[in-house]
Amino acid sequence: MEAKLKRKIMLFYAGGIINALLGLYVLIEGLSFLPADTARTLAIIFLVFAAVDFYLPYSLKQRWLADHSGMHTKNDDPVQRS
Repeated sequence: MEAKLKRKIMLFYAGGIINALLGLYVLIEGLSFLPADTARTLAIIFLVFAAVDFYLPYSLKQRWLADHSGMHTKNDDPVQRS
């Protein structure tokens, strides 16, 4: 896998962890300084973004694997070598 893609995947995971922690913080401590509806809405938003941040690396990796799965077995080289 390319270094650029690995870096992108790691950044998505880091963002997912941060969003999950912020969502849990707002869910646990948000009621002390926010109205209940606002705290619940913010927690849901953070947790949805965390879920997206954990799904996108999976999707990127699956797409890369699908693109490169038959790279060495296929004989569809556009430049015909003899």
